[in-house]
Amino acid sequence: MEQNMKQIKKINWKQKEMNRTKDVAKIKKTGSPKKETGDICPYAKKCGGCDYQGMEYKKQLETKEANVKKLLKEFVKVSPIVGMEQPYHYRHKVHAVFDCVARGQIVAGVYKKNSHDVVDIESCQIEDQEADAVIREIKGLLKSFKIKTYDEDTGYGLLRHVLIRKSYHTGEMMVVLVLASPILPSKNNFVKALRKNHPNISTVVINVNDKRTSMVLGERNITIYGKGFIEDKLCGCTFRISPNSFYQVNPKQTELLYEKAIQCAKLTGKEKVLDAYCGTGTIGIIAAKQAKEVIGVELNKDAIRDAITNAKRNEIKNIRFVNEDAGKYMVSLAEQKEKVDVVIMDPPRSGSDEAFLSSVVKLAPKRVVYVSCGPDTLARDLAYLVKKGYKVEEAVPFDLFPMTAHTEMVCLLSKR
Repeated sequence: MEQNMKQIKKINWKQKEMNRTKDVAKIKKTGSPKKETGDICPYAKKCGGCDYQGMEYKKQLETKEANVKKLLKEFVKVSPIVGMEQPYHYRHKVHAVFDCVARGQIVAGVYKKNSHDVVDIESCQIEDQEADAVIREIKGLLKSFKIKTYDEDTGYGLLRHVLIRKSYHTGEMMVVLVLASPILPSKNNFVKALRKNHPNISTVVINVNDKRTSMVLGERNITIYGKGFIEDKLCGCTFRISPNSFYQVNPKQTELLYEKAIQCAKLTGKEKVLDAYCGTGTIGIIAAKQAKEVIGVELNKDAIRDAITNAKRNEIKNIRFVNEDAGKYMVSLAEQKEKVDVVIMDPPRSGSDEAFLSSVVKLAPKRVVYVSCGPDTLARDLAYLVKKGYKVEEAVPFDLFPMTAHTEMVCLLSKR
């Protein structure tokens, strides 16, 4: 049995190495791109993560703005897109999958488009450079510490992924080692070696993922160095970021996005605000400084726990969190004749659904601030709300993900 497994691994390694050699040859054949097309990443054709790779940033913004204007033209005149001054290395959350190819060569990066072959990436144009350097350091340490990478085909090995999260304002970093087992050999020496060249690493966490799954993170976290979390500031508030927390990957643009959302809410200190899809409470906590009362509603228990911690950390006392489906909660408020002045909604890319939107209509707030990460689904949801008596007053697109096709939006709707 053991001999058969070794043979399988040998075949898999050989195939992966052949694929990798072909990819390298393609890059060499392609050569350096012309400067006027923008800075093309050498991994562009393999990775597939950046839809607009090779396109000048000005053209990217024009393309995104034109797309949003086309989608929303029947509702509102769209404002100019808010882009970045420097559209590179903006991702403060960096993930790398680890693998081993023929002759024991360790690779770390992303899966090749439509496959499970790992593209070995030394440095990515949109990822934080220090985070990339930490991943390279880990690659170099694995052999000396005799740590084997996890093999998806056989289920053998230890290290599956590495997740780096970096605080924009403090520079501190959290390293999450996703392992197939809770035991990391010589863990103290490993952390010491890792921090030798990267003293900004303030915490190291083992995340245990022992299942044969495509999910990156498992459910169990073991802190082996530091507090097990980092903190970052956003719009004057401090937020805790743990391995499983949702936190926007582009803090600089997120601050502009959230500031616009709060501006659209038109808060004077007298309003009752409902923050639907509140997650870890970021928008609601920021809004609470200018509102009379904020209610954050979220179905995810872990997110609610983080939200409560974040509110206490910022000494915000006029906000409370409800662990419930936001749509059902709004219906219950409407049935109890409870009034809400503003609903802030920040749904996933798939948008909202009719059940949720109908509950917004029943609750009948004066204003709805829709924070969207999917213009297509935003247009669909706006059509429903407009039909039910709301008017779109303003729509502002933000570029949080340069080099990709994604566009974030803030829309203000008022009741007619």
